Amino acid sequence: MAYCSACGSQVADGVAVCPACGKSVAGGAPASVAGGSTATSGGLDQKIAGLLSYLFIPAIIFLAMEPYNRNPFIRFHAFQGLFLGLASFVGRIVLIFIPVIGWMILPFYELLIFILAVIGAFKAYQGNKWHAPLIGDLAEKQAATA
Repeated sequence: MAYCSACGSQVADGVAVCPACGKSVAGGAPASVAGGSTATSGGLDQKIAGLLSYLFIPAIIFLAMEPYNRNPFIRFHAFQGLFLGLASFVGRIVLIFIPVIGWMILPFYELLIFILAVIGAFKAYQGNKWHAPLIGDLAEKQAATA
């Protein structure tokens, strides 16, 4: 299955018209995440939007703005980037209030969050969905339901 480049809905292979939005799919082959032109109707490539979603503020923007909020690939990475940012914030607050041990753990925790965000951004740029530990499945559920 591929995704419609206009609305982000899943489109069966070989379909000439998207069943969700009615837009023509060029040459009967919809734009896929992994290759070809994957620009949304806003002009930003979905792989670049997925990469930028790991910067927290762009994740919020992509979840609020059309056509990005209708694209399942961008929605997944935006939710995962948002959840990583929230995990960083909550973990930082909790570890600050644990004297000595929390303060020693905090730099390693932040490094772990940073590494997970870099891996997610790299995978998004490759056109893949990578599930981060503990939050990847939650991001997948959120991206599918809204």
